[in-house]
Amino acid sequence: RRSGQYTMNHDHSKKTPDGALFDRSGSQDSLDELSMDDYWKELENIHETRGNNHEERVALVVKEPDEGELEEEWLKEAGLSNLFGESSGDSLESVVFLSTLTRTQRAAVEKRVETVTQTMRKKNKQHQIPDVRDIFRLQNDSKGKVCDGSEPSTVRTSENKNETQDGTKGLKFSLGTDEQKSQLEDMPFSDTDINLEISFAEQAANLKDSSVGKMCKGGGGDTLLPNFRLPKDKTGTTKIGDLAPQDMKKVYSLALIELTALYDILGTEFKQQKAVKIKTKDSGLFGVPLSVLLEQDQKKVPGTKIPLIFQKLIAQIEEATLETEGLLRIPGVATRIKSLCQELEAKFYEGTFNWENVKQHDAASLLKLFIRELPQPLLTVEYLKAFQDVQNLPMKKQQLQALNLLVLLLPEANRDTLKVLLEFLQRVIDHRDKNKMTLKNVAMVMAPNLFTFHGFGSKTIEQSEFVMAAGTANVMRFMIQYQKLLWTIPKFIVNQVRKQNTERQKKEKKDKAMKKLLKKMACDREKHEKQEKTPNDADVPQGVIRVQAPHLSKVSMAIQLTEELKAGDIVTRFLSQKSGNVQTLKKEEVFLYEIGGNIGK
Repeated sequence: RRSGQYTMNHDHSKKTPDGALFDRSGSQDSLDELSMDDYWKELENIHETRGNNHEERVALVVKEPDEGELEEEWLKEAGLSNLFGESSGDSLESVVFLSTLTRTQRAAVEKRVETVTQTMRKKNKQHQIPDVRDIFRLQNDSKGKVCDGSEPSTVRTSENKNETQDGTKGLKFSLGTDEQKSQLEDMPFSDTDINLEISFAEQAANLKDSSVGKMCKGGGGDTLLPNFRLPKDKTGTTKIGDLAPQDMKKVYSLALIELTALYDILGTEFKQQKAVKIKTKDSGLFGVPLSVLLEQDQKKVPGTKIPLIFQKLIAQIEEATLETEGLLRIPGVATRIKSLCQELEAKFYEGTFNWENVKQHDAASLLKLFIRELPQPLLTVEYLKAFQDVQNLPMKKQQLQALNLLVLLLPEANRDTLKVLLEFLQRVIDHRDKNKMTLKNVAMVMAPNLFTFHGFGSKTIEQSEFVMAAGTANVMRFMIQYQKLLWTIPKFIVNQVRKQNTERQKKEKKDKAMKKLLKKMACDREKHEKQEKTPNDADVPQGVIRVQAPHLSKVSMAIQLTEELKAGDIVTRFLSQKSGNVQTLKKEEVFLYEIGGNIGK
């Protein structure tokens, strides 16, 4: 039955997205030919391994999002949740972030906010719902609208081409001039520069209808992969790991928006999947979440970022020799693999496992099994489909750009583990003259292990794996071939992060100065109010004295001094105020005297 299924899907997968024919007539030993035999064999090995594992697995359920839910989750992931819902009135928090976005990035945000807004209106949610056209108005009133209000997803690529990003002062975020466009069109096929200074989506918007789109089309052979390279930059390149965690959070948000904008421009649907939480193992080696594994391992080796079992399996494979013919392709015996798994679970952390009993092909099978058994795929539930859909992008350069952004979106543990895996696979390929494992062969063997995920437990998903076989193998080839480029943070994103930090520092400095001024004003007001409540000599105008008579009904009186004024006159004024026993006092019995004044001068 399984072989019939393979035959049914086999013809459907004979062509790559680039149109290259797969040769099924060649010998299986002819590994230099572009053949899908290795892919189908690897799938058979995977099914056989699963068949020998009688333990029940809990299938990972991927939740289908409700209307608007996907866009709402996207805005939260992008750090823009305050653009909708109960906190929508406090959108000033996002002004700095939004001010750094490119035209295409803004269009992507506006499109999602519009969808969420319409959904909220339909559901009659009692939230303050902003008009999508108001979101960027705070920093863009005087510069005109970015996109047509009636078509929030439309990006203007033919107008205002010479304008740069608002307020960037020379940071070119959009491919604006005909000169730049012609430079891209003239790029040689064999030596293609990857432009990291200009937004990928902006490049795609300007090159969408250009003949340059044909330059990277072609077959799937190793020799036909473009020689992508990064031009030398005087300021250097920024790699993942160079930036502080707080800046990497900004990179994540920008990468998500940029990837979405790129997919929007190219007409490819970008949907983040969401897995329903399931119970997973909280200890062990196989079938344990990466985060749990690392928590265990860091107790043994503080600071480790790669699971110890993963490191050990790679070391075990390399300890023999990477020149072994069919390495990674030839499987270990399924029953022995199962036995080794059980023994490793019991003895690995105790340090009593005997690695001498593990043959090289067994170690390779265990490595692939480890990847497949992860409760969630190494490429994550959220982005596995996006990785698969890279094959649908029209240009190889755009496929590489999308992969670059997807790598930035992976959690740190997944990204670090993937990096170690790809570096190992490249070392295997470096010995292809001996082991007969070319880039094509390694990609064919490894693609099913990364892209066919047991947890989905769906026949439709499994059948689609056969249809997508060639595509996922090509994505795997790209990841291996261009791995050094994939771990580079594009310069335009670094510039956007830098601008955010600069603007935030300016805002914080301004806020600090304002707080200081308000505090001073409050102190002055408080002092003034206190002085009004407690009059003193300092309050008395010049030429006026204040006379106190606490024993009389008129206890205080301000007297204007004149040359004719006498002390007796002052006393008379006080005594003229009739009240109580004051009338019993005689003028001669009342005296006026000075306290601490300067009458004698």
